[in-house]
Amino acid sequence: MAAAGWYHGDISQVVAEALLAQAGRDGSFLVRDSESVKGAYALCLLFQRHVYTYRILPDDEGLLSVQTIQGIQAKCFRTLPDLIGAYQHPNNGLVTPVLHPVHRARPDEDSDGEDARGWGHTVPSPGAPPCSRTHIPQQLHQRLQEQVHSSPASDFMGFMAEYLTHHAQLDLEALCHGHPQLRHLSTALATACRALHGEIDLTLAGLETLARVFDPPASPRSPAREQGFLSGDPDLELLLSKISTVNHLLSSLEKKVLKSLQETVTRHNLALPSVAVAPPPAARPLAVQNFEVKVGKSQRAALTVDVESGTVTVTKRGSGSPEEVIPQDKILQLIKYQSVQSKVRLVCARDNQKSLSRDFIFPSARKREAFCQLLQLMKIQHSNLDEPELISVYVGTWNMGSAPPPRSLASWLTSRGLGRTQDETTACIPHDIYVIGTQENSLGDREWVEFLCASLKTLMAIDYRVVALQCLWSIKIVVLVKPEHQRRISHVHTSSVKTGIANTLGNKGAVGVSFLFNGTSFGFVNCHLASGSEKSHRRNQNYSDILHSLALGDKRLGGFDLTLRFTHLFWFGDLNYRLDMDVQDVLTHVVKKEFQALLAVDQLNLEREKNKVFLRFSEGDISFPPTYRYERGTRDTYVWQKSKPTGMRINVPSWCDRILWKSHPETHVVCNSYGCTDDIVTSDHSPVFATFEVGVTSQFVPKEAPGSGPEALACIEWESIEVILKPTSRSKCYIEFHSYCLEEVQRSGENTFQNSDIPGFLKLGWSSKHLPVLNPILPDLEYLGDQHLLLSIKGVESCESYGECCLAVRSAIGTTAQQFETFLFHRGEETGSVRGWMRVRVPRGRCGTRERLYEWISFEEEDAEPAAEAPVCPTPPPQRLRSRPRSLPEPATGYTNPAYFIFEGIP
Repeated sequence: MAAAGWYHGDISQVVAEALLAQAGRDGSFLVRDSESVKGAYALCLLFQRHVYTYRILPDDEGLLSVQTIQGIQAKCFRTLPDLIGAYQHPNNGLVTPVLHPVHRARPDEDSDGEDARGWGHTVPSPGAPPCSRTHIPQQLHQRLQEQVHSSPASDFMGFMAEYLTHHAQLDLEALCHGHPQLRHLSTALATACRALHGEIDLTLAGLETLARVFDPPASPRSPAREQGFLSGDPDLELLLSKISTVNHLLSSLEKKVLKSLQETVTRHNLALPSVAVAPPPAARPLAVQNFEVKVGKSQRAALTVDVESGTVTVTKRGSGSPEEVIPQDKILQLIKYQSVQSKVRLVCARDNQKSLSRDFIFPSARKREAFCQLLQLMKIQHSNLDEPELISVYVGTWNMGSAPPPRSLASWLTSRGLGRTQDETTACIPHDIYVIGTQENSLGDREWVEFLCASLKTLMAIDYRVVALQCLWSIKIVVLVKPEHQRRISHVHTSSVKTGIANTLGNKGAVGVSFLFNGTSFGFVNCHLASGSEKSHRRNQNYSDILHSLALGDKRLGGFDLTLRFTHLFWFGDLNYRLDMDVQDVLTHVVKKEFQALLAVDQLNLEREKNKVFLRFSEGDISFPPTYRYERGTRDTYVWQKSKPTGMRINVPSWCDRILWKSHPETHVVCNSYGCTDDIVTSDHSPVFATFEVGVTSQFVPKEAPGSGPEALACIEWESIEVILKPTSRSKCYIEFHSYCLEEVQRSGENTFQNSDIPGFLKLGWSSKHLPVLNPILPDLEYLGDQHLLLSIKGVESCESYGECCLAVRSAIGTTAQQFETFLFHRGEETGSVRGWMRVRVPRGRCGTRERLYEWISFEEEDAEPAAEAPVCPTPPPQRLRSRPRSLPEPATGYTNPAYFIFEGIP
């Protein structure tokens, strides 16, 4: 496997075309992995300012050939270098010979050895010249010396120093000649681990002896142990086999002993003392909560919320007026004021078919949010719905610093501490889903899960069920749900990605979990990115690698950007982005709680503004101090100096630990809290939490059974679609349409319009004749309002995507076509934009719908005097009320790509 400069590995079509455009010379070329055919390659060739892409396909014998049109004999080659060498000559079927290789950029190497891509991609090339990078072993040896001072394994380090000094170069040269086995490293490790064999043999013998005591008499002795493990062979595979056997014996021994003792009790009819089994604790009923409010300009009143009975009681202070009891079914609407964060309006029905609007001002925004959450919970409990429409999701992230956790995690799991936290009246309301992400977690997997479940049971009196646990070294993610939701969870997937040294070590990386909650897809990613103040580029690369390699969600959507595969995607962890400011200035701002000045130099915010990472993600407002790097045992002092053999390292206090999310358009998600604890001090990081109110859908059951009458079809029609891309190819494109509401993937014809007059942009167009009419599997309005379409713009030649987007069906339902416009994404990068006109026709008789539980809460931009009376079902003016808070991104219809103005000649 020899390194080839023109082989770029797993880069996207868009990136490849950008590199060739920078090269600018006819005959410039590179080779990359194919995105559409696994195991194949793509030869990208520049000619007359446009990129041509040719597939390189392997046959059954592994021979490579450039894909040709039918009837033309393909030329076969054993290696990519052989193929490239042959096509350097003219008249070989390419638009021009391959002349000028475009070399990949060599990544910078960090001081801690966390290389973003390793030392380079490799391609099959037995005849490549020897590698001359002799400086690499010396650099590795220097890093090893830096670690010796803190490592007790001096003998082991001696073996490794010997390897790095004398043998690493031999392995490197062998790798360049096509031998990736690293035999010298294997020999060094086997020699260093020889003493471990003896220790494992003794431990293994003892464990097997104990296991045989509880085995049935006829159980034979393990032949593998007798024949292999006593040989003392220092082979690494044998050592790993022994370790695996020890792990298996330790995990199974407890069950084996328990089973044996139970059989003994049964066999000898031994009577055990009867023990009264305590019933599981019932969920604690919510206590009645009281809120002091102001009505009008000076009138004081008390609001009493009784969730269990479903009533709100208004008691005015000192007026002698009787109490007013409002049943939950009489509350028609709850309006939150955005301009006055502590104010809310309650719209209630009255017996005379009129409604009454009443405004209440709370002592703080937190108290108002607690009141609104209790009313929302009241509506849910008394809705009589078979399936939930609104659930609460807790997300927590904590770098534990390789230290055991404290006895209590109460403040973390109940969102109490600093920042936007839960009010004490709602802090102990159990969430439907808990997602806990940790980094540098030294606890065992089982021990950690049991600790979390026990903590939640103590706090909430609920036995939460484990949906998934995924670990990568000390990076862990645990998903827990209420018992009643367990049956609603399906299609659970887990995955992990290593981004440590050469992308092979799991000290840095990500773990992820995805699943369906009834009809709503969720994705959760917990990551630990590269550390160091100066490594923003490395962290960006880590994010890109995770985004591309994490295998989550529906496999049928594997070609789509990970951020588009889920209705709701939550991404969190120790992202390690730092503050670009002198440490003393940072400390001064922290003391004064001047967080906005620090957020202006926050690396994550800066990278997001440059569209480098987390495109179109959202994050709650940060109103808590930086969560790293504290002195352990206190939250009063930041430890910003760290002594290393290479000198003093500065760790600027920073918001390393973050929680972000991205949701499909026209869905409901509200962040109710975002903060950190101030009493968990075992780590140099503070735990961070966020809670969300999330709308979910269930399996839709139409009122009219299929086949009960003439089948009326809904249809999704397109008047036109325009796309602006940034490629340099002349390839025609087509559009693929994916959706759960379609029986199968639909495809458009080739684009009917193409304009590349503006350098750097390509404008494509489709007329209605070349766009398919889509027929959803169910025609009901209520069903279609929850559906989304995923569009992928693909090249005809390569069948690879230039960009993908998501459109909400809800916004196009009606008799007239509605305009849409949004961004295109591919592998975490913005690659263009798309706009057009679409119409969703729903047959008569299928237009029935209902208000969702989360739709009765609206947000008002500006304060205004309440109307004296309003209809029973008031329809607020659309310019003043909306169903989403200001903090969330607006629907994409408000976006216009500046390139459109260029094409249309508008200055």
